[in-house]
Amino acid sequence: MNPIISVNNLHKAYKQVKAVNGVSFEIPKGICFGLLGPNGAGKTTTVEMLEGIIDPTSGDIRYLGKPIDQQFRNAAGIMFQNTALQDYITVREALTLFANFYPQTRPLDELIEQCALGEFLDRDNRHLSGGQKQRLLLAIALINDPDIIFLDEPTTGLDPQSRRNFWELLRKIKAEDKTLLLTTHYMEEAHELCDEIAIMDNGRIIARGTPKELLRKHFQNTVITLPKSNLNSNQVALEQLQAKSVEGHFEILSDNVEATINILMEQQVPLTHLQIREPTLEDLFLELTGHDLRP
Repeated sequence: MNPIISVNNLHKAYKQVKAVNGVSFEIPKGICFGLLGPNGAGKTTTVEMLEGIIDPTSGDIRYLGKPIDQQFRNAAGIMFQNTALQDYITVREALTLFANFYPQTRPLDELIEQCALGEFLDRDNRHLSGGQKQRLLLAIALINDPDIIFLDEPTTGLDPQSRRNFWELLRKIKAEDKTLLLTTHYMEEAHELCDEIAIMDNGRIIARGTPKELLRKHFQNTVITLPKSNLNSNQVALEQLQAKSVEGHFEILSDNVEATINILMEQQVPLTHLQIREPTLEDLFLELTGHDLRP
């Protein structure tokens, strides 16, 4: 079966800046594909080329084996990170407005029920909560009954409850054999939703696979964390265990937890607030892209 989207040697340059530098991948139909990366990695530019918003400098993008054309634009749904709706129009009016842009649409009653919009259909869109507005924007992205939906950081700014409710919506949409392309800075979100992920940095894809495959490939260790105050004054233990300073605590990668704890005890390091956990996608992201602040 042909992939729904295939990308071959994609490049995008702005004067002397190579925003995207030779990106290639395929997205099978019916999965949630996550494109991750730090600020400036090139993921937004890549997605905008896939959406047909900007043209590549070179390279090839195909939808069901064919170049992007009007058929693709009618079959794709886009939920931008920030969308400014017309002032003063209600939720119902916004849905009706966008439905008129497409030759074929999904019944509005279905979208209203699916995205739980019924309680505020006649409310001015300016007066929606964050979660309500995101559900409206998702309904707008689904209004043409698309086969592929682009979701650009759709849960940014939502509280944990709203975020998890939104995840459940996306799972139900994918269950309809829809394909999702998700960009997010929430690694937990990527782990929960994505069947496959690609991590970009400096305009290139530096890792790709399922979350489990990538974690298994890059980590054979357990993560032990300790407050900085426990280890700060013990240079021997810091060097012996190769502890890394991360956001107010030290992290130790250990392939033998018992032996590591024995060393800490021998060095008389307090074990107060010690935590033991398995590596996460956030660990992988930082391992591959670094800890430095990006502009």
